Amino acid sequence: MCRAGCLPRKELYESWEMARRVRRLFRGGRIVDLAAGHGLLAQVLLLLDNSSPRALAVDATLPKSHRVLHDVLVDVWPRLKGRVEFQQRSIESVALEASDIVVSSHACGALADLVLARASAAHARVAVLPCCQNLAVNDAGSLKGWIDGSLAVDVMRAVRLEQRGYRVRTLTIPEEITPKHRLLIGEP
Repeated sequence: MCRAGCLPRKELYESWEMARRVRRLFRGGRIVDLAAGHGLLAQVLLLLDNSSPRALAVDATLPKSHRVLHDVLVDVWPRLKGRVEFQQRSIESVALEASDIVVSSHACGALADLVLARASAAHARVAVLPCCQNLAVNDAGSLKGWIDGSLAVDVMRAVRLEQRGYRVRTLTIPEEITPKHRLLIGEP
C-alpha cells in the first residue's frame, strides 16, 4: 500500500481491523463492499480468508487510484488477480444474494442505514462501521435524551437489525485508529 502512495495509512488500519473481526465470524460467500472507495476492505477480506471466491467493490465514484492500489496488492498477493471486480454505480443498483457478505467501512450518515437495509432485504450477512451520524436524518429513537446522539443512532440500527431477524454483534476497533470505531455485524 505504501508503494501505491494513494491512501492514508489510517485506511489500511481501519480495513485491517474491521476485516479481522468480520472474518472471525463469516467465511465463504461473495464479498460485496458498498461505498468501497479503493476497495481495500474487500481485498483484505479476500486475503484473510481464501474461502470467498470473489469480491465486488462498488462506489458511486471510484477513485482514479483504485486500480493503482489493486495492482500493487496483486503484485504482492497474486491470488487476488481476477477475483476483485470494481464497479462505478449506485449501491442501490447492486443485486445482493443471501450468501453474500455485505460490508461498508465508514458508511457516512444515511449510507449505513441503506447498507443495512439492502443487506437485510437480501438476508445477507452484513458488517458496517458507521460514521458521521446526523441526528437530523438518522433515527436516534427515544435514547438521545440519555446517551450521546451518535451512539443512540447506532443502538437503534442494532435494534432494527434484530427486529429483522438478525443475530447482532456490536464490536469496536481500536479508538486510536479512528474515533468512529463502532462495528455493527449481523447474521440472519
